[in-house]
Amino acid sequence: MERRERGLLENIDWTTILTYLALVLIGWISIYSAVYDEAHKSILDLDARYGKQLIWIGVSLLIALFILVIDPKFFSQTSYLWYGIFIVMLLAVLAIGSETKGAKSWFGVGDFGIQPSEFAKATTALALAKILSGIDVDMKNLKTKFAAITIVAIPMLLVLLQNDTGSALVFLVFVLVLFREGLSLSVLIFGAAMAILFVLSLVINPYVLISILFVVTIVIWQLNRRRKLSIWLCLGLFVFAAGVVLSVEYVYDNALESHQKDRIEVLLGQKSDPKGVEYNVNQSKIAIGSGGFFGKGFLKGTQTKYNFVPEQDTDFIFCTIGEEWGFVGSVFVIGLYLYLMIRLIKMAERQRSKFSRVYGYCVTSILFAHFTVNIGMTIGLLPVIGIPLPFISYGGSSLMAFTLLLFIFVRQDASRMDLV
Repeated sequence: MERRERGLLENIDWTTILTYLALVLIGWISIYSAVYDEAHKSILDLDARYGKQLIWIGVSLLIALFILVIDPKFFSQTSYLWYGIFIVMLLAVLAIGSETKGAKSWFGVGDFGIQPSEFAKATTALALAKILSGIDVDMKNLKTKFAAITIVAIPMLLVLLQNDTGSALVFLVFVLVLFREGLSLSVLIFGAAMAILFVLSLVINPYVLISILFVVTIVIWQLNRRRKLSIWLCLGLFVFAAGVVLSVEYVYDNALESHQKDRIEVLLGQKSDPKGVEYNVNQSKIAIGSGGFFGKGFLKGTQTKYNFVPEQDTDFIFCTIGEEWGFVGSVFVIGLYLYLMIRLIKMAERQRSKFSRVYGYCVTSILFAHFTVNIGMTIGLLPVIGIPLPFISYGGSSLMAFTLLLFIFVRQDASRMDLV
């Protein structure tokens, strides 16, 4: 037993844990700064948000410790069980959950709330890793593709029904994991093309766009005639693309909420609403820009101190970092995330167990999605969809779920020589 404990301590990737702790500490300090006022000066005030976050940090560290000391095979053996439990919870929250900011995605417990969709990302990662680590699994097989897509699609659709579009979209990032495991590159190219076509359909008259697509189709066919590219294949793709273009307006008008459409139109420059939809992003950019190179200093951010930026301790917490720590501090935080994700990819590639490798890529992909979208929306490059910055944004569900997600992989990696 003693030798086993010593071996575990030696094999744990302490660099990853230290990076995690650094991000959590930065988050706690940033939350304190974002909500600081003269009435709540003590950083240990449990009535303030930073005090509550301290409680969540303590709970998360206990979760991390528990994960590190249990048998690593527990996660692969119970993957489907945890997946099923949180599917039930996602269904339950639709029926009896509390509505917050238009999304019915919370279970309220006194002053605290639990958001099952945050944990569902981790359980979906476990289930996906389990199904892809099967002996006869092959991503070229239609049955495997269907099973993998179903595992991801069920929680995604349930979260979408909760009117939590931001969290639902995060599930799309699992396609990167499927690509690593052998999914054809053409699928990614097709998905990217559909996304581009959707955006173009919003800014260009659909009939003009269809005319352009027809000309492009003819040109592609002509350039590839020597390769015997079928004209029928080209025409089939054209008809499909034209159908997508003509259906975008209907989907856009009927599937999206008015505030979601407003955000997209503002991002595309089709609409200006500085006191409404654009207000959050404009104030965030002002806060980040005002930080300059070295920042205004701790507790000296005027934009955040006087609450000009809504949600400055949750979805827009990066603007607090940008204003107080400036360009240097922002680059440092971004660097920590990039280092962590690169580290996780290297760890995933050194796994002997396919389950561990797939799960490692799931962890990296989820972190990448949250990191990219959250920072992208605070600087106006992406529409505001309301997802937290991992380990930094205020929120117990978010912090515990990301801790759970990360430390399961750290535990798998520490026992990689024993897992096959």
